[in-house]
Amino acid sequence: MPDVAIGLVAIAVSIGLIAYGVPIGLALGLCALVGIAIVAGPPVALAMLKTAPYELAANWEFSAIPMFILMGTVAFHSGMTQSLFRAGRLWLGFLPGGLAVATNYACAGFGAASGSSLATTIAMCRLTVPEMRRYGYDPGLATGVVAAAGTLGSMIPPSVLMVIFGIFAEVSIPKLFLAGIVPGVLTAAVYSLMIVVRCRANPSLAPAPDTTEDPNEKWRALAEIWPLPLLILAVIGSIYTGVATATEAGALGTVTALLIALARRTLTWKILYDSLLDSLINTAAIFFIAVGAVLLTRLLSFCGVPAFLTDIMLQWSVDPLLLILATAVLYLILGCLLDPLGMIFLTLPIIIPMYQALDVNLIWLGVLVVKFVEIGLMTPPVGMNVFAVKTLNPDIPISVIFKGVSWFLLCELAILAALIAFPQMTLLFV
Repeated sequence: MPDVAIGLVAIAVSIGLIAYGVPIGLALGLCALVGIAIVAGPPVALAMLKTAPYELAANWEFSAIPMFILMGTVAFHSGMTQSLFRAGRLWLGFLPGGLAVATNYACAGFGAASGSSLATTIAMCRLTVPEMRRYGYDPGLATGVVAAAGTLGSMIPPSVLMVIFGIFAEVSIPKLFLAGIVPGVLTAAVYSLMIVVRCRANPSLAPAPDTTEDPNEKWRALAEIWPLPLLILAVIGSIYTGVATATEAGALGTVTALLIALARRTLTWKILYDSLLDSLINTAAIFFIAVGAVLLTRLLSFCGVPAFLTDIMLQWSVDPLLLILATAVLYLILGCLLDPLGMIFLTLPIIIPMYQALDVNLIWLGVLVVKFVEIGLMTPPVGMNVFAVKTLNPDIPISVIFKGVSWFLLCELAILAALIAFPQMTLLFV
């Protein structure tokens, strides 16, 4: 069997194993090791197994991932995020669907602190869905907005997925962070507009609260959200001014979160323990998948798969737009089968050489890839954000949640079209 065919078979078998339920890191790693043993011999496969995990863990830029995860867990466990929804409810409750709009922006704020879509969805679901249901909101709207707005954690910087993309594509992670600002803000704004329009057209979706809030309480609630803006400013400001690299900014953000928790007297030994434990579990899961992806990347390199696919694309004279549309279809399909990390680690070694051959701006590509992954988090049958919401709301049928999310998927298609048609929006601050 030709080497290229071995690489392609390894990709297909990996996807099949993952779809069957085999852990992603194990599926990628096993297929890669078997393929390398066939192509280069068992000693080379064993040598790769010995060196790849160390080289990955020793990568300085990868240390940004556990730092950003720890920053988010400290912010959540110390209660920094709880005031977001309360402030949003008091200030935006007068709008049609005001609680859903408040949830949308609270998710954007928490996502900016956590860098993780799933963490954002779980944290905000616990806080906001019971409140919306108490006010008589439609269950599909209440759960759909959390599942959809939770994906903003992948786009609004700092973003773990952007760190991973930057490492694989060898592009500036700070520039990727800055490129995510406009798409993230645009997504939150379009979501809010859609909620208001829907609820104005159909008031039964979101009955207006019958309580009158004290204006002074609104200002007090707004004053209580100061920890998250300060945390975001510490991270983004240090990167934008050149004071810190992305990795250093992750460490700075973690220290800032700990200092804020100390200042608010909410940092206890239990909260520190829970934050560290959550960070260790999430980091270990990410690195386990990353090791399998690195091994698969080595196999594909040995087999010449990236060069083979790039040559095919060039022979077909594929222009960047057609390649982007093909990539969108690829991620839409994989989004039905894999989780975000599985999609990222499986596809980047394949698609990045193609875009490099066509001289496409990889910063722009990184934002599009994250947007594709965001959509994958909402699409059936996997839709990790949807199932996270379902787990926390077992009495709501999964079909109701997916129906609520479908309105946000339509918004995502419009946003994606705008980002492709007007790349300068993405590169505005780069």
